[in-house]
Amino acid sequence: MTSINRYLPPIILNSQLHALVKSGTLLTIGKSVNLLPIYGLKVGNGPLKVLIWSQMHGNESTTTRAILHILEDFKAGKALEILDQLSIFIIPQLNPDGSKVYTRYNANHVDLNRDAVDQSQPESVALKAVFDEFKPDFCFNLHGQRTIFAAGKKGSPSTLSFLSPAADSQRLITPARLKAMQIIVAINNNLETSLTNQIGRYEDTFNINCVGDLFTSLGAATILFEAGHYQMDYDRDITLRYTCKSIMTALNVIAKEDYLLFTADEYHKIPENRKEYVDIIIRGVTITDGDQTLINQSLALQYEEVLNNNSILFQPKCVTYGQNLGLIGHQTLSISDLNIHDSIRFKVGKIIKIF
Repeated sequence: MTSINRYLPPIILNSQLHALVKSGTLLTIGKSVNLLPIYGLKVGNGPLKVLIWSQMHGNESTTTRAILHILEDFKAGKALEILDQLSIFIIPQLNPDGSKVYTRYNANHVDLNRDAVDQSQPESVALKAVFDEFKPDFCFNLHGQRTIFAAGKKGSPSTLSFLSPAADSQRLITPARLKAMQIIVAINNNLETSLTNQIGRYEDTFNINCVGDLFTSLGAATILFEAGHYQMDYDRDITLRYTCKSIMTALNVIAKEDYLLFTADEYHKIPENRKEYVDIIIRGVTITDGDQTLINQSLALQYEEVLNNNSILFQPKCVTYGQNLGLIGHQTLSISDLNIHDSIRFKVGKIIKIF
């Protein structure tokens, strides 16, 4: 299985950005380790400031695609009432080096979302410089999440997830955190009828090295957006639509200040994400593991996403096996469905070529 939509290298993104924004409005806010430009742009002229950045992890492109759709709407004259109330600074792709080779990390193999305090990487420096100069009231930290998450215990796949990051180790509900919680409740209320049991919440252990935690501690109401998995939507085209809706809902309620109606208690009622899923479970398998031969086993496979000829190749990797896995498969197959008659030679963590 492959996806051409999940790969968004800088050369393609930047050509689309130049087509969407007026000449001279696309700013170079810094350069990556490999000296690729990091672009930013400002839309709107309102009194409330929102800073949005996407793809600080290079293999998380769905939210960047959402930004392109939103910019298309702004260019078409839609949602002008938002732009009257908000000034929005957008960094569509913070990690162009990682995006080019489709990896979480930057070219120095650093996770930029663990570099908030050290500021050891040029991409981190660029983001913090924009934060310091722009002085946002709100921040949207846009990410993509793996297919392993359920929205609550034995819940449906977590298609969207959110977090109001902690500002301190006590995880106190500061004014900034409360605003973020209220906005997340507004998003959840707007989408829950079409994403029933598919919206999750991350736990809020404080880590000052994470950008969201740092910015919250500095007084900006920061929201983590995670674009996840909709049933069998490995291109994430359905997730893309809901991601766009979630971002636009957040911008709308900030512009109108409608979020003030909601409470922290409502935020905490959103189910917490749990690691419940694997991509494929194959039942009735005879497994050869070293000198052992085990019958009637269930084999759990998780896709590894690999860049191959400008597409993303999904390679199934064995993660575990057993008779009672306690996991849910996005797809469940019987060994008879695969026309395999011999035992499967199994090794945890290795690619398995059975399809």
